Amino acid sequence: MSKKYICPSILAADFKNLERDIKLTEDGGADIIHCDIMDGQFVPNISFGPEIVHQVSQITGLPLDVHLMINNPENFIDKFAKAGADYISVHYENNNHVNRLIHQIKDAGCKAGVVLNPATPFFMLDELYSIVDFILVMSVNPGFGGQKYIEQSSYKIKHIKNRLNEVHSKALIEVDGGIGPENIKMISDCGVDMFVCGASIFKSKDIKKTTSELKALVR
Repeated sequence: MSKKYICPSILAADFKNLERDIKLTEDGGADIIHCDIMDGQFVPNISFGPEIVHQVSQITGLPLDVHLMINNPENFIDKFAKAGADYISVHYENNNHVNRLIHQIKDAGCKAGVVLNPATPFFMLDELYSIVDFILVMSVNPGFGGQKYIEQSSYKIKHIKNRLNEVHSKALIEVDGGIGPENIKMISDCGVDMFVCGASIFKSKDIKKTTSELKALVR
């Protein structure tokens, strides 16, 4: 069985106590810290930039997974890589040259991923399976935390998993949105490797315990 990764999204954390919240997820067994970057243009919200990612890199030894929900990501990939990103993903929907972006991310020394919104068909990825390190399936519409998991995402995940097997790709599947104790095992069984959990962890009564429980459910 392949390794499963719990990736707490700090978008839902208490930024007044960000170091405390991140340490609690570490104590609970988190594997990767997920950073949602929004520009208020591609998605209807804004979040933070490379400086905050750099600050996060100073308070955790866990790898940083930077999800760029921004237009013109080519102007920022190198900045986030220098800020401490280990994984960087870009959206399929707002980029005409995804192949070029994937190589730019790899040239910057990071693992490269492509992201699909809920309404984007899985077969759009066919030309990318051989070059990406991971595929991020959005199971909510991007831009806000705390949304409900879109059930159709499971169908998409299963098809992507089958296609990866057919082409002998080792790319991982990540899923983001509406994941919690009530559905993470079902989602894992679809073939997911990396689970982005925001509100279910940081809005819970016990961050460490919830992280640990989520990890146990997919172990």
